[in-house]
Amino acid sequence: MKKIAVILSGCGVYDGAEIHETVLALYAIEKEGAAWHCFAPDIEQMHVINHLTGEETDDKRNVLVEAARIARGNIEDVAKLHVEDYDALLLPGGFGAAKNLTDFAIQGADCSINTHVAAACRAFARAGKPAGYLCIAPTIMPMIYEKDVKGTIGDDQDTANGFNALGGKHISCSVDDIVFDEKNKVLSTPAYMLAQSIIDAASGIEKLVKKLVEIA
Repeated sequence: MKKIAVILSGCGVYDGAEIHETVLALYAIEKEGAAWHCFAPDIEQMHVINHLTGEETDDKRNVLVEAARIARGNIEDVAKLHVEDYDALLLPGGFGAAKNLTDFAIQGADCSINTHVAAACRAFARAGKPAGYLCIAPTIMPMIYEKDVKGTIGDDQDTANGFNALGGKHISCSVDDIVFDEKNKVLSTPAYMLAQSIIDAASGIEKLVKKLVEIA
């Protein structure tokens, strides 16, 4: 059975991993006959957002502890992710990918990436093992792969410009489609960068996961 490592960035669209995207991805992995295991960095979230009001709170939360809510505890520190144990990598979106895994949401093209997340993603790239990035998470790809890696965040021009400024080559893409950079074996899909419903998000995610498991 093929094994997919999934890196999460917390729990909740505005300050962590997008819950719908994550669950859809885990479901799709199992539906394709593969297994998954989740990882997240053991760090404090950049900030905490009240998802009812959209306002920032004074709370402090840990990314790994929060992500464990989605993974039902089936999760480890990303520092313990060993590429040889898995066949492919998947990163769901949610603003946590641009706030906790990286600081793209604040710094744009001048952003940095968490050391352990970078090490894990680059290990898969070096090993020639496939990876998939959902929603806003593809902004990580130019930090991992060589110049002009092809990827998508949908059609948001500011985010696409950021992707290109980081060294990637952005491809506009509909919610139900994927972009596959064959040279780097990396896939991306817009998900909730464009999705208006769970069904919309599922259309691209299921297509990406199917291809990811197939080439793993």
